[in-house]
Amino acid sequence: MAVRLHRTVTCPALLSHRHLYTSIRSTISITITHPRQNPLTFSRCRRTYTKTSARYSEPLAPRIARGESKLFSSADDAVADLKSGSTILSAGFGLCGVAETLIQAIARRGARDLHSLIAVSNNAGVAKVGGLALLADAGQISRLIISFLGNNKTLEKNYLTGKIAIELCPQGTIAERIRAGGAGIPAFYTPTGVSTLLQEGRIPVRLSSDGEVLEHGKKREVREFKGRKFLMEEAITGDVAILRAWKADEAGNCVFSVGPIMAKAATLTIVESEEIVPVGSIDPNDVDLPGIFVDRIVPATAEKHIEIKKLREMNSGTSATKETPETVQRNRIAKRAAKELKEGYYVNLGVGIPTLATSFLPEGRTVWVQSENGILGMGPYPTKDEVDPDIVNAGKETVTLVPGASTFDSPESFGMIRGGHVDVSILGALQVAANGDLANYMIPGKVFKGMGGAMDLVSNPNNTKIVVATSHVAKDGSSKIVQRCDLPLTGAKCCVFEVDRENGELALTELAPGVDVDEIRAKTDAEFRIADNLKSME
Repeated sequence: MAVRLHRTVTCPALLSHRHLYTSIRSTISITITHPRQNPLTFSRCRRTYTKTSARYSEPLAPRIARGESKLFSSADDAVADLKSGSTILSAGFGLCGVAETLIQAIARRGARDLHSLIAVSNNAGVAKVGGLALLADAGQISRLIISFLGNNKTLEKNYLTGKIAIELCPQGTIAERIRAGGAGIPAFYTPTGVSTLLQEGRIPVRLSSDGEVLEHGKKREVREFKGRKFLMEEAITGDVAILRAWKADEAGNCVFSVGPIMAKAATLTIVESEEIVPVGSIDPNDVDLPGIFVDRIVPATAEKHIEIKKLREMNSGTSATKETPETVQRNRIAKRAAKELKEGYYVNLGVGIPTLATSFLPEGRTVWVQSENGILGMGPYPTKDEVDPDIVNAGKETVTLVPGASTFDSPESFGMIRGGHVDVSILGALQVAANGDLANYMIPGKVFKGMGGAMDLVSNPNNTKIVVATSHVAKDGSSKIVQRCDLPLTGAKCCVFEVDRENGELALTELAPGVDVDEIRAKTDAEFRIADNLKSME
């Protein structure tokens, strides 16, 4: 057997009247020859590892043209060499910050020319409106790796009937997997998903047309550190990343609304920018993504969409909604949840009833509302004149920022959450068990929404108080408060009942006006004790 090592280094440089830059590309190839076998070559280059021989196809990522201009006149030209079977990393949150110009250009390629794509994103957008849903609806995507489907009924139906594979991954974990991929870290450990179907590898990924499970998720390795269990998650990388920037210069330096981690984890990155400026026009301190991670730049021409426009009345902090028996109930629950928020607390609010809690804070009380999509210091819904499509909450609703607010990317956001820096997290629920187990993201065979950021939010209950804000019974009259959850868990032992997580029991501490203990017993499947200081809910 003979082993030969080859090393070539090229240094293309481009000189213009505005700037000089030099890029270095190194390629190391090792050829192993056996007397009775064909040579196999392993090549290593920028963010790409490929095995090539007569039996293996070329890499899926398009060619990176060092030394050439990164500017493309149109998105169609920039995506013309994307290949079927590629893994696409798509930045954005719902319809906010999505590379809509590039997605539309990919859709124009058609399913016959570009298909079998694997797409990675937080979620898939809205059917017939925008986001990756456009590619999924067109049959160009065969597999999605996302955290949340939301209200995309078309995608949910296609999954439940076996037309597309969907690998669910918690929002914080998917962000960290991408960040790790871009940093060259193959795997890491996280508390998110411990004691859930994610750990066991039992979340269905692909179904048959009649609902039979054809493929499950991958079982996670479990290790214990300092008495806590953690799951091992593997990094995610892609062939192509598509992002939207607010501003980019001709060298690829970008000022972003969202998304830098995607660019770092892909072999080739295409950015659509609302404004393209000459090199030197952006202050180095304002650069969110250095040009080394950007390979192609196109003008952003697609209109920005707003997924859920929520408005408040002038001089009011609440949404202008009509009062119904349902809203009265929701407001009562939110008002009680608000009592858990003390002065100066850092608080995360889930989708639905939890988002109403801050509307019922006592006058003069200040809390800092964190939204997992990257806001600390979230304010009320905007007035008509304040609407900004780039500022939304976790439910994709338009919001505002309060003085002193900050914005950041998903890894930063979920570092706050998993690290226990958030004081209180308020979530909705499908079921809550006597021992504090929480289920709020899936009803097998019927509802397939995804866990979003919920698994991360309940991953550190010793440092973050978990408050569940939900109606006592479901629409069919069944109790949501159960002895043991029979729906897939969002988190174990994480949870007005108070939960004793050590002894696994519930205590009834407050009653709503007009409700007695007998009614609570009739509508609660779980056993509970009555607190000595039982009182009426204000």
